[in-house]
Amino acid sequence: MELSVIIVNWNSLNYLRSCLSSLYREAQEISFEVIVVDNASQDDCKSILQEFPTVQLIEASRNLGFAQANNLGYARSAGEVLLFLNPDTEIIGDDLAKMVAYLHLHSDLGAVGARLLNSDGSLQTSCVQAFPTIWNQLLDFEVLRRLFPASRLWGMKALFDDQAPDADVVSGACLMVKRGVFEKVACFGEEYFMYADDLDLSYKIRLAGYGIHCLNDCKVIHHGGKSSAQQADHFSDVLQRDSIALFFRKTRGALYCGAYRVATVAIALIRLLFVICVIPFGATGLLQGKAPRLVFRKWSKILRWALGFSPFPCVTGKAAGV
Repeated sequence: MELSVIIVNWNSLNYLRSCLSSLYREAQEISFEVIVVDNASQDDCKSILQEFPTVQLIEASRNLGFAQANNLGYARSAGEVLLFLNPDTEIIGDDLAKMVAYLHLHSDLGAVGARLLNSDGSLQTSCVQAFPTIWNQLLDFEVLRRLFPASRLWGMKALFDDQAPDADVVSGACLMVKRGVFEKVACFGEEYFMYADDLDLSYKIRLAGYGIHCLNDCKVIHHGGKSSAQQADHFSDVLQRDSIALFFRKTRGALYCGAYRVATVAIALIRLLFVICVIPFGATGLLQGKAPRLVFRKWSKILRWALGFSPFPCVTGKAAGV
């Protein structure tokens, strides 16, 4: 078996159908298996899998999170190469075969990622990134990314230079890894429930001496986290920062992790003050079309987290000690 495709589903029924359809339509040049790990969804995922009788389904009794569910899928797999694929993706052409061939051709590589496209065909710059630091987290403004896309702060150079495909981190939405390398680095770190698990895996792959490339000529549509991004309670915004704090604690120590929290307090206060100043003048365009009350609520939740008062008990429980 050349390739094992592992998909973790959580209430993504419609996306999952399109994803599987594209896989079986486009990836005909290689031998592959598909393993779907359902994280205790309520969308009757099992019903649509009747349309894809060769798919292996693993039904978890509870939501295991991204890392643990992917590790569960890996344990059932048999492919020489593993592809961790989000259910809200669609494969274009024979690009998976190209990615497998590229990995086999380069013995020094441990993983590759594809160029991810938004639903409208535009580039999704988050498909590659630099390893996080306090500085690149503090300066993570969309306007700065647009002005300086090739800056080392963001780690996006691979998207704009075909001669420099090297990347620190490729997105877990479409992450292809050699089986032997995945086993050597002890799989995904299950201390992460969601977010930062892909950067933690990329870090371990790099630490083991293997390279990671982003393949610009291989494209995958990633409809992309719409449900979590639109959550009114901003759980995902807090969990992202909690997961990065955990990564800092693991890789840089408690002092650096603490400094990150302090820096987050400062940036949250600045953002909140900015929203307060913008509202009286009606300059909501400066908030990129977002409702001021939602932006204010988001950064209020982040501030509470940074101060140690997590608005979501399960966050501090998952990343204990951060």
